[in-house]
Amino acid sequence: MCGSKRVWVSELIFILLVVQGWWSEGCLEQERSALLQLKQFFNGDLRLQNWVDDEYYSDCCLWEGVECNNTTGRVIKLDLGYTRNWESAECYMNASLFTPFQQLESLDLSWNNIAGCVENEGLDRLSRLNNLKFLDLDNNCFNNSIFSSLGGLSSLRQLSLAANQLNGSIDIKGLESLSNLEELGMSDNAIDNLVVPKDLRGLRKLNTLRLGGNGFPMLDGSKVLQSIGSLPSLKTLYLSYTNFTGTVVNQELHSFTNLEELILDESDLPVSQLLQSIASFTSLKYLSMGACILKGALHGQDFRKFKNLEHLDMDGAQVDVNTSFLQIVGESMPSLKFLSLNDSSLNKNTIIDQGLCRLVHLQELYIVGNDLRGSLPRCLANMTSLQVLYASSNQLTGNISPGLCELVLLRELYIHNNDLRGSLPLCLANLTSLRVLDVSYNQLTENISSSLMHLISMEKLILSNNHFFQIPISLEPLFNLSKLKTFDGEICAETESHYNSLTPKFQLTSISLSGYGDGGTFPNFLYHQHDLMTADLSHLNLSGKFPNWLVENNTNLEKLLLANNSLFGSFWMPIHSHQKLATLDVSNNFFLGHIPVEIGTYLPGLMDLNLSRNAFNGSIPSSFADMQMLESLDISYNQLTGEIPERMATGCFSLEILALSNNSLQGHIFSKKFNLTNLMTLQLDGNKFTGEIPESLSKCRFLEGLYLSDNHLSGKIPRWLGNFSTLKDITMPNNNLEGPIPIEFCQLDSLKILDLSNNSIFGTLPSCFSPSSIEQVHLSKNKIEGRLESIIHYSPFLVTLDLSYNRLHGSIPNRIDRLPQLNYLLLGHNYIKGEIPVQLCQLKEVRLIDLSHNNLSGHIPPCLVNTSLSEGHHEAVALTSSPVPSPSGSPMGKEETVPFTTKNMSYYYQGRILTSMSGIDLSCNKLTGEIPTQIGYLTRIRALNLSHNNLTGTIPTTFSNLKQIESLDLSYNLLHGKIPSQLTVLTTLAVFRVAYNNLSGKIPNRVAQFSTFEEDSYEGNPFLCGWPLSKSCNDSGLSAVAPEAYTDNEECDSLIDMDSFLITFTVSYGIVILAIIGVLYVNPYWRRRWFYLVEVCMTSCYYFVVDNLVPRKFYGGWM
Repeated sequence: MCGSKRVWVSELIFILLVVQGWWSEGCLEQERSALLQLKQFFNGDLRLQNWVDDEYYSDCCLWEGVECNNTTGRVIKLDLGYTRNWESAECYMNASLFTPFQQLESLDLSWNNIAGCVENEGLDRLSRLNNLKFLDLDNNCFNNSIFSSLGGLSSLRQLSLAANQLNGSIDIKGLESLSNLEELGMSDNAIDNLVVPKDLRGLRKLNTLRLGGNGFPMLDGSKVLQSIGSLPSLKTLYLSYTNFTGTVVNQELHSFTNLEELILDESDLPVSQLLQSIASFTSLKYLSMGACILKGALHGQDFRKFKNLEHLDMDGAQVDVNTSFLQIVGESMPSLKFLSLNDSSLNKNTIIDQGLCRLVHLQELYIVGNDLRGSLPRCLANMTSLQVLYASSNQLTGNISPGLCELVLLRELYIHNNDLRGSLPLCLANLTSLRVLDVSYNQLTENISSSLMHLISMEKLILSNNHFFQIPISLEPLFNLSKLKTFDGEICAETESHYNSLTPKFQLTSISLSGYGDGGTFPNFLYHQHDLMTADLSHLNLSGKFPNWLVENNTNLEKLLLANNSLFGSFWMPIHSHQKLATLDVSNNFFLGHIPVEIGTYLPGLMDLNLSRNAFNGSIPSSFADMQMLESLDISYNQLTGEIPERMATGCFSLEILALSNNSLQGHIFSKKFNLTNLMTLQLDGNKFTGEIPESLSKCRFLEGLYLSDNHLSGKIPRWLGNFSTLKDITMPNNNLEGPIPIEFCQLDSLKILDLSNNSIFGTLPSCFSPSSIEQVHLSKNKIEGRLESIIHYSPFLVTLDLSYNRLHGSIPNRIDRLPQLNYLLLGHNYIKGEIPVQLCQLKEVRLIDLSHNNLSGHIPPCLVNTSLSEGHHEAVALTSSPVPSPSGSPMGKEETVPFTTKNMSYYYQGRILTSMSGIDLSCNKLTGEIPTQIGYLTRIRALNLSHNNLTGTIPTTFSNLKQIESLDLSYNLLHGKIPSQLTVLTTLAVFRVAYNNLSGKIPNRVAQFSTFEEDSYEGNPFLCGWPLSKSCNDSGLSAVAPEAYTDNEECDSLIDMDSFLITFTVSYGIVILAIIGVLYVNPYWRRRWFYLVEVCMTSCYYFVVDNLVPRKFYGGWM
C-alpha cells in the first residue's frame, strides 16, 4: 500500500512539473528588469538591440545572449562577451547587477575591457549565485587583486582569466576554497611564476591548468613544474610559449601520476634535460611540442621511458638530432597512435626506416614539408594499424612501394607534391577502406584505371599534374565507385564509344578536369550529376553552347569554371533562378550577342562573375544590381557599348572589383548616384569615357587600384585621390588630363604605381612626393617642369622611372644611387645638362638607360661595366611594337609598358620581352672623349646608341664581345680609324650605323650580318672605301680622297627641319596667292577695291621716290 502511494505521489509531482513547464510564460519579471539594467552597462554593441522594454520582446529568454531553463523560465546562461566597444576606455563593473539571477550557471564577460569592479560591489557578490559553474573573464583588464574576490565562488567548475593584466608571481592560495574547480585558465598574461603552496588543501578537483601564452616576460616553465606538485588531480597542463631555464628535480615530479596531456607549444626547451624530467609522468599519453625550439642534441635514450605515449605532436619544431629522429621515435614509443612532424627540421634521411616501421599501433602519421628523401620502404606493411598517412611536399622518389598495399585499414593517403615515378601499383585494389587518395604533382605515368576501379570506398580522388594519359574524359573506369564525391585529374580525349550510354554510380560534389581535349562536347556523365557544388572544366578546349543544363540539374552548385574553352553562341540562362551559384567564370571563349538582360534575376547569388575575353556586344545589363552579394565583376575585352547603368552603380554595393576595360563604353564614368563604396579595384581602361574623373569615387575608402588609361578623360587630377591611404596603383595614361600633380599625393604612402604619361600635366612634381613603397613612376610625354634634383629621393623599391618628353632641367643628381632596385631609367627629351655621374654605376639592377636628347656633357662613365648590363645572359626574345595583353582574369589592368628606341624605331616592351631587353641610349647630347673600352663588356646589352655627340677616338675592338647586340649606332661623331674587323662576329646585329665620322680604311668584309648593311650605314666618311660605298680601295686599302670632319649636329640640335620648312613655306605661299586671285575673280566689288588699293599704293610709292630719292637736277624745272 505504501509502495503504491509513493508511486502515486511521484507521478503527481511529475505531472505538476510538466504542467508548470506548459504554463511557463518566459523569464521572471525581476530578471527581465535586471537585464535591462545590465544593458546600460553593456551599451556598445548591436547584439543587445532586442533587449527592450517592449511587448513584442517581453520574453527575455528570447533575447540575444540569454538562455533560460525550459521548465522554470529562470535565466541560466548569460553570454555578454564582446558587447562593449573594445576601443572605449576601461570600465568598472557593478557585480551586484548579476545577483537577481539566482539560477545562473554560466556567465561570459570576455572582451569587454573591464578593469575591475566599483567599490564594495566586487566579484565576491557573485558568491550568492550558488549554481554558477562557468565564469569567463578572458580579454579584460583585471590585475592580481582579482584573486581575493573570487574565493567565495565555491560552486565554480571553470574559471578563465586569459589575456588580462595578471603579472609577476601569482599565488593561487586565494583560490583554495574553490573546492569544485576543475579548469583554470590564465594564459596570455605576463605571469613569470606560479606559486602553489605545498600545504594547499583546496583545488583537489583541478584537472586542467592553462598557463603560458604571449605574455612578457615568458613564464619560467621549470619553476612551474616544481611548484604545481600539490595539484594531485591534474590531468591536462598547458605551458605554451614558456621558457625552461632551470633544472627540474625529478623527485618533485613524482606526484604527477595522473597527468595525461602536456602542451609545450612555442617554447624554448632544453630538450634532453626536459625529456628526462617529464619521463616521470608515467600516465602521460599526449605530448605536444609544436613550433618549439629544442635546444641541445636529442638522443635515443631521452625517449626510453615514454612507453605509454600515444600522441606526439611536433609540428614546426626545430630538432637537432645526432641520428634519424624517426628511428628514435620508432624504437622508443611502441604505444604511439598519433605522430605529427609537419614542417619540422628533420635530417634528410630516408623517409621511413626500419625503426619507424616498428610503430605497429600507429594510426595517423603526418610528415608533411620536411624535404625528406628516398623512397617509401616495403616495411610499411608492418604498420598494420595505420589509417591516415600524410607524406606530401617532400622529395620522395622512386616507385610507390607495394608495402602500402598491406595497409588494409588505410583510409587517407596523401603523397602529393613529391617526385614519385612509375605507375600506381595494381595491388592498391586491396585497400578497400581507402577513402582519400592524393598523388597529384608527381611524375606518375601509365594507365591507372585498373588499380582504381576496385577501390569501392573511395570518396576523394586527386590525380592532377602527373603524366597519366589513359584517363578518358568519360571517366568510365570510375563508374563503379559509388561513394566517389571528389575527382581532380588529367583526362585525355576519346572517340565515341558504348560507354556514352552507361550511367555512373557516383554522384560527385566536386570535379576538376585538366588536360587538353580535342574540341569535343561535354562528357555524358555530367548529364547524370545532380549533387555538384564545384565544377572546374577550364582549359579543356570544350566546344558547344553554354551548359545551362548543368546549372539546372545541380541546385547546390556554387562554383562553375569554364574559362579558356571553345564555347560559342549566346549565353543562355537556366530556366529557373539559381540561388546558390556564387562563382561563374566563362572568360576566354567565343560567346557573342548581348549579355542576358535578366542575368541578375536568374543568378542573384553570384559573388564572382567573369565574362571577359568574349564577343559580347550591346549594353551592360542593369540587372547586375540584383546581385547584391556580387564582389567581383569582370566583363573586359568584349564589344560592349553605351554607358555604365546608374542602377548598377547604386545597387551593387558589395562590389570590390569592377573590370570593364577594353570595350567601347562611353559617356561619363559614373553619375552622382553612386553606392559602390566598397570598391577596391576599378578597371575602366581602353574605352571612350569622357568628362572629368567623378567626385563620387571619393566615397571608395578602400580603393587600391584605379585604372583609367586610354580614354578621353579631361579636367584636373582630383586632389581627393591623395586621401586614400590604401591606394596602390594609379594608372591613367593616354587621356586629356591637365593641371599639376596634387600635393596631396605626398600622403599616398602605399602607392606602388603612378602612370600619368601622355597627358597634359604641367607644373612641378611635388618635392615631398616620395612614397616608401613606390615601384613604378611613368610621367612621360607631359609638360612637367622643375629641376631633376628635386624629384629624385631615396626609393628602395623603385624599378621604373620614366620622365622622358618633359621640360625638366638641372642635372642628374649624385644621389641617383639611392634607387638600388632601379631597372629602367628614362630621362630622354628634356633639358638636362651636366655630366653623367659615376653614381649611376651603383644601380646594379639597371637594364635600360635612356638619356638621349638632352644637353649632357663630359665623358661616358667606364664604370657602367659594374652594372647588371655586363652580367649573365637572357633568352633572346623577338621585339614587338604592339602591347601584349595581360593574362586572363587579372584584375590589375595591363602589364607595365616601357618605351625604348632601337633600330631607328620606338618600341614598347612588356612582360617577358621587357625583362629580356637591355640597352643604353645617350644620343643627341654633347658628350666628349673616347668611348670607354669597358663598354664592350656590357655583354647583356641589345641596343647601344651613342650617335650625335662629339665622341673622339677609335671604335673599341671590345665591341666584338657584345654577343647579344641588335642595334649599334655610333653615327654623327668625331670617331677616326678603321672599323674593327672583329665586329663581323656579331651575328645578332641588325642595325649598324657609323655614318658621318672620320673613319678610314676598308669596310669589313661583307660576311654574316655585315652583308646586310647598305651605303647609309657608312656614308659621310670620305676616307672609307669598299663595298657598299662607290669608292674603291687602293692596294693599301685606303681611299684617295682626303677626309673631311663632319661636325654638323643639326639633326638633334635644330628645332626646325629646313627641308620640310622650305617645302611647306613655298606651298603655303602659293596657296595664299591662288586664294587671292580666286576671290578677285569671283567678287567684282572686291576686285575694284583691290585694283583701287593697288593704284593708290603705286601712286604713293611714285611720289615718295620722286620726293626723296631722285636728285633735283632731274626735275629742277618742274618745281
